[in-house]
Amino acid sequence: MTLPFKPILSALRHHRPTALLLVLQVALTCAIVINSGFLLVGRIERITAPSGLPEDRLALITVRGLDESANALAQQQTDLAALRAIDGIQAVAAVNGGSLPFSRSSHGTGACSSQADFDRAVAARGTEGINGCISMPTYGGSSDLFAALGLHLVAGRDFTDAERTAQKAGAPVIVTRTMGQRLWPGESPVGKLLYGFSGPIPVVGMTDDVLAPEPAGDAQDHVLMFVSQNSANISATYVLNSAPSDRKRILHAAAEALSKAGPVRLISEADQLTFAEMRHTYFRRDTTMLGLLIASSLALLFVTALGIGGLANFWVGQRTRQIGIRRAVGATRRDILRHFQAENFIIVGAGVVLGMILAYGLNQLLMRQYELDRLPLVYLPIGALLLWVLGQAAVLAPALRAARVPPAIATRAG
Repeated sequence: MTLPFKPILSALRHHRPTALLLVLQVALTCAIVINSGFLLVGRIERITAPSGLPEDRLALITVRGLDESANALAQQQTDLAALRAIDGIQAVAAVNGGSLPFSRSSHGTGACSSQADFDRAVAARGTEGINGCISMPTYGGSSDLFAALGLHLVAGRDFTDAERTAQKAGAPVIVTRTMGQRLWPGESPVGKLLYGFSGPIPVVGMTDDVLAPEPAGDAQDHVLMFVSQNSANISATYVLNSAPSDRKRILHAAAEALSKAGPVRLISEADQLTFAEMRHTYFRRDTTMLGLLIASSLALLFVTALGIGGLANFWVGQRTRQIGIRRAVGATRRDILRHFQAENFIIVGAGVVLGMILAYGLNQLLMRQYELDRLPLVYLPIGALLLWVLGQAAVLAPALRAARVPPAIATRAG
């Protein structure tokens, strides 16, 4: 049996204001849910972005030194020796300024692949828009830093002890794979020179990619380099590499060992973190926003489903006699069911088409106001399908109730 579109459209014309309001509700829900879904995916990708480090093996402890006259380098060596003696420690290193992925502690610089590019960057007062120049954060620390971070050199070599203690300009650096390919596409960066304010800097190695201290969720997140200098300070952050099940025990043991390694030191509970806890703290606002987006989207979908179901219930009550007549002249329960489903499909379909247009317009507005990314078009049919499924589910119970009405009782209804 073909669907009776003509009677359906005629019925909708008689209830034009009500149908129009439902179309608008579906359209608004579609536009908001599509954009919320786009934001949700972006947030989830940002929160779950791999750091490039074996996070389940890492823990960090920060010691705040209170004696300004202390020999920072000697204190660091004492601390490292005490930490290496802890049973279960696989590797340990001091980290310059505590700068690691998700640490919010960032030290940056700029450099170019040639002196000519650097001269242009100086003239332009920045590296932005200068081919061959790049700005990036830097990481650094004591010996064994790569072992402690679980990072692998994919080309070249690690720094020597002499390079870590040298304070002269031109000390070598190690770049990430992404940074190397950005400056020297298709070539190995090892042996190349970087040009900056401290003169030509030799690149002696390349590592796997690692995330920036404050990732923005773009291609720049993996552009960074490791400096050779170990910047010892009376306050220090140490990264501890151990088996995942040992991290808490080792953190506790490290706090005890460090408290005995120096006379005037502060080691708070807040400065003893596993890497997973540091990631969680960094993304706390994103996680909260994620929860709000999910809750508001579900609430909006629930209200829309209530509206569709409520209107379908109302129309079933109004059309009881009409349904009875159709049943008396031969319409089956399935015909009645399909009638209400088709009617809902037309209403929701109109709302979905309008909603997709609104979704695209809303994304354009958000792009201008908040610099969000452009909405990929694939989100539009996904949102439309979701609303269509929701509409059919919401109208199913009233449609089944209408299909169960016996013809004899229906024809007596007022």
